[in-house]
Amino acid sequence: MAPSFCIDINESEQGQLLGIARRSIESGLAGGSSLQPGNENLAGSLSIRLGAFVTLTRYEVLRGCIGSLESTDPLAQAVANSAFKAAFSDSRFAPLEAAEIEDTRIEISVLSELEPLAAISRADLLDRLRPGEDGLLLQDRGHRATFLPGVWNKISDPEEFLGQLLVKAGLSGDYWSESISFKRYRALSFGE
Repeated sequence: MAPSFCIDINESEQGQLLGIARRSIESGLAGGSSLQPGNENLAGSLSIRLGAFVTLTRYEVLRGCIGSLESTDPLAQAVANSAFKAAFSDSRFAPLEAAEIEDTRIEISVLSELEPLAAISRADLLDRLRPGEDGLLLQDRGHRATFLPGVWNKISDPEEFLGQLLVKAGLSGDYWSESISFKRYRALSFGE
């Protein structure tokens, strides 16, 4: 059975998840640890187990982005952990400081299940990609990288999208091999 791309999180649950993300960052600022939402109080979509990424921006500039493609934790805990890590553990940035929190915007992307995407060539892969819809995970010989579907807003050309993803994985932009593998997914993104 093919994975489902349906992600049903209502507006109230989205607001709850954004609140959990913000409280997790505030918890990190106050005590150095992530918020631990009680699993027994989680209802509806907050208890499902899907991957999630939390993206932080400050004045519309990336300030941190961390998440997981799949999760064994309930969604509320996955969001709390990702928000904390995006604020304090993204190696591209210094840890978030208290003075920055007020100007920091949070966006959450909840991911569908991963679907294998077989491609016999680079051209075949490019034909199968759905710009604006697909997130893409690539793996090959210890190299791994993903782009969330939102990256299509900045890189709309499939060839450039793939090339930049290969570079992100530490490969050349024109790299291809018989062992390279891909998985696609969709995301429901919402923010403050």
